[in-house]
Amino acid sequence: MISKLGVLLRRSIDILRTEGLGPLFRRCIDFISPWFFKREDYYIYEHEILKTGKEADFLPKLTDFTFKIISSNREADELASLVGFDFRKHFVKTREMLNQGAIAFCVFVGNELVHIGWVAMDEKAKKAVDAVPYKVSFSKGQACTGRTWTLPQYRGKGLMAYSYFKRFQFLRDKGFTTSRNAVSKSNIASQKAHAKFGPKVVAEARLMELLSLRFYSEKQPDMAERDNRPSGN
Repeated sequence: MISKLGVLLRRSIDILRTEGLGPLFRRCIDFISPWFFKREDYYIYEHEILKTGKEADFLPKLTDFTFKIISSNREADELASLVGFDFRKHFVKTREMLNQGAIAFCVFVGNELVHIGWVAMDEKAKKAVDAVPYKVSFSKGQACTGRTWTLPQYRGKGLMAYSYFKRFQFLRDKGFTTSRNAVSKSNIASQKAHAKFGPKVVAEARLMELLSLRFYSEKQPDMAERDNRPSGN
């Protein structure tokens, strides 16, 4: 509990430093309100990952960056020792996610983490990566992605699309053929990044949480709404 409070405090300081008091206050409200009630609508995307284009087509608008794939806390320890920065201390449950088998895809500028996204290759890891309980057929060569975050001053530079290219490339090399994930209908930036890979909307979902109760439902996608989603341009 004390370690988690430490992570929350460091995360709050990070947000205050990089985004200001207003965004910190909104994040606090967003963090506390789900304890009582939360409702979110999602698109459930499915990507064919056998062909995702060339890496040169997705390079971010950065002159100097380092990309790292971290698949265990041991690797995170080694990276922290090397660069003098432990990204796990700035994100809640990161250590637990790595223990559950989730894999982190990180972009650094210098020693600063500017982007992180996650991959799950089995059900145990999926529960750590994404709380939305959509179905993923891991036994049939399907994986899932989620929990993507970019440092505010680096947003709009193509890091999300680049991260997804690297994640799909990684999964393809591991023998996976498709990948699913849930994208909030209000998250336009994420929808634009996904659109670059031509995903299929396999369902629309709603997740409601009231205190300790959870209600989840899916329906066939609304074709008109699907066609009006933001493009990747």
